[in-house]
Amino acid sequence: MKSLLLLVLISVCGADLHSDNYTLDHDRVIHIQAENGPRLLVEAEQAKVFSHRGGNVTLPCKFYRDPTAFGSGTHKIRIKWTKLTSDYLKEVDVFVSMGYHKKTYGGYQGRVFLNGGSDNDASLVITDLTLDDYGRYKCEVIEGLEDDTAVVALDLQGVVFPYFPRLGRYNLNFLEAQQACLDQDAVIASFDQLYDAWRGGLDWCNAGWLSDGSVQYPITKPREPCGGQNTVPGVRNYGFWDKEKSRYDVFCFTSNFNGRFYYLIHPTKLTYDEAVQACLKDGAQIAKVGQIFAAWKLLGYDRCDAGWLADGSVRYPISRPRRRCSPTEAAVRFVGFPDKKHKLYGVYCFRAYN
Repeated sequence: MKSLLLLVLISVCGADLHSDNYTLDHDRVIHIQAENGPRLLVEAEQAKVFSHRGGNVTLPCKFYRDPTAFGSGTHKIRIKWTKLTSDYLKEVDVFVSMGYHKKTYGGYQGRVFLNGGSDNDASLVITDLTLDDYGRYKCEVIEGLEDDTAVVALDLQGVVFPYFPRLGRYNLNFLEAQQACLDQDAVIASFDQLYDAWRGGLDWCNAGWLSDGSVQYPITKPREPCGGQNTVPGVRNYGFWDKEKSRYDVFCFTSNFNGRFYYLIHPTKLTYDEAVQACLKDGAQIAKVGQIFAAWKLLGYDRCDAGWLADGSVRYPISRPRRRCSPTEAAVRFVGFPDKKHKLYGVYCFRAYN
């Protein structure tokens, strides 16, 4: 009786394939073709890129394909950019390209396009950067049934500052905190931004909302009222709280501005309403809290004169500590929220460039 030869062929597609034969017995031979790597590979040359508000940036992304796996290229290559959020199940569409068809989404319209430096270049150019552009972006390339991704972080030069309104500390729910930052030419800070600020020396003993809905505060000098004297420095985490009912301060983030921040030279001190009108008469507007922090941190602005700001607070920026002017540290000094009708101070103005 003739022996029966059963041939089983297991084929695994891949580039530069080779076969290894394994004899299990005299009547059966299995041929296994090994895969020698992916057919489509997407890479980012840099994991993080840096820029500032108003600037332009290129998010790097290139793809490498195996031409032997895709034949003559009958599949169109689809490039998709999305922005990742703190909720890993949600992504924000930014830009999609397939052949001649291109689509831009939301606030990115008119500001993004593919770099197109080479046939395999999927890098995305973002122009006129905003504070909301900060974050992590995903580059996805799809060809036929193959796809791969790479992630690039966009970091913005800027400053984190704690904020609370005239009502006092711990008076903002999450939505009010977001709006409070927007009103001061800023956005609510992320944990990474607060962490970087802490590493840069930010020490603040009041808990504030962050963009992911958590409540935290940075401590560089441990002390009893702020988590205990024997604790290690770090960013203290209160966890996640009810966004509608829970009330805290907020940490805001702002970056470079396109304009001039200045202390208005005026013959007399002013009430709040007089300060607003004085800036308008000078062709400007009364400055916001985010603008005084940006001028102080990013431009080294220094002025030992207390002045009104748009939110009704009175502050002054010191970048060179000296006697009678924040002698121990460089900081934006906070005087308070004085009576708008009766207290007299100078004023800080901001004139935007067209």
